[in-house]
Amino acid sequence: MPSTDVSRHAAAPTAPGDWAAPTGGGPVSATVALPGSKSLTNRFLVLAAIANDRSRLRRPLRSRDTLLMVQALRSLGVTIDDVPAEGAGEVGELDWLVTPGALRGDTAIDVGLAGTVMRFLPPVAALAGGPVLFDGDPQARIRPMGPVLDALRALGVGIADEGRGTLPLTVQGTGSVPGGEVTLDASASSQFISALLLAGARYDHGVTVHHDGTPVPSEPHIAMTVETLRDAGVDVDDSEPDTWRVEPSEVSSLDVQIEPDLSNAGPFLAAALVAGGSVRVPDWPQHTTQAGDALRDILDTMGADVSFDRQGLTVSGNGSIGGIDIDLRDASELTPIVAALAALASSPSWIRGVAHIRGHETDRLAALATELNSLGGQVTETHDGLRISPSPLRGGLFHSYHDHRMATAGALIGLAVPGVIVEDIATTTKTLPDFVGLWDGMLKGLG
Repeated sequence: MPSTDVSRHAAAPTAPGDWAAPTGGGPVSATVALPGSKSLTNRFLVLAAIANDRSRLRRPLRSRDTLLMVQALRSLGVTIDDVPAEGAGEVGELDWLVTPGALRGDTAIDVGLAGTVMRFLPPVAALAGGPVLFDGDPQARIRPMGPVLDALRALGVGIADEGRGTLPLTVQGTGSVPGGEVTLDASASSQFISALLLAGARYDHGVTVHHDGTPVPSEPHIAMTVETLRDAGVDVDDSEPDTWRVEPSEVSSLDVQIEPDLSNAGPFLAAALVAGGSVRVPDWPQHTTQAGDALRDILDTMGADVSFDRQGLTVSGNGSIGGIDIDLRDASELTPIVAALAALASSPSWIRGVAHIRGHETDRLAALATELNSLGGQVTETHDGLRISPSPLRGGLFHSYHDHRMATAGALIGLAVPGVIVEDIATTTKTLPDFVGLWDGMLKGLG
């Protein structure tokens, strides 16, 4: 399990890469157009790479995680070209044209710190014609991989990881995988299940995945995987609880437009609660499997006025924030933003059901408690969440732990608390290429 340095720290002078979070001077009034979903972009990239013909991904997210996926697939022999978007709203807007090819081995893949790359691609690499080495950032080497690796072994794939269950590792690609039925414990990450499902149609006997353990976290992400597979013509049976069956078949080519990333909308919409005023995110989908859609109910519960129509989602507030008692198991990626709001609320909050986020980019529960308490907060870790009580906050250094969602939580705190410095704000490029530009643009409307 990843560890977080919880040693005390005083506010330090700004170092290269640190960022003085701007403080609000009045109600905000802004429209924030967000780029595409990382989760959808990377799922569609994987399916396009093993499809039976060329695919077009429209308005894909171009961030560190998705560019790492593109680089990895290219190293496996997939051709991914930038092509001008048809009817582009902006000059220079590009789509991705993905042309599948015979998957080659004898290559190495850098996963960075991207969970979708490190977990989704080993099942694909098993179809390559030779060994594929996986490695990544130092923090990636402590993120759990064991359940999906053991499942691949049970399905007939050779894996060399020296028994660690983590990176670095080598997948012994042989060009085909027998497939079949496998049972694993996915209580640490829904990505273990999604990884097997995404490649399963190309296995000789398909794949049937049984989960045996405590409830799977972030189940909407599995529903997203199932929906993207069906978009590609793959037969998926998810009618039985904790069981998913993918039939062996071709994967059809795709022509899809990527939805905006709803989880990345969190700090911007929450800004309306913190500063007052309103923030609108256009093109919010009417139907979605993205876990970030839970923001509508969460922000409403914490005191926002939430308006949703075909033009988008608008959140309005008056600077008053109420506490919340919430189980975020299915939308755990929202925990840092909810915790930041809770630290600014007028009543206590309890966030539950998110023990698994100790295994994300960092131990997010320990990191949030450490950083919020360092600014004067009253945050207590529980076994699966956080208890947060109202307390006046002060400025200081807010460490990001190379975690994009920690960095955006620090920015939200800084909107209400003068003197907050967010460490390594560039870590937000993991899923949002220009967070600072979007944040500054939103704040131009402050009174």
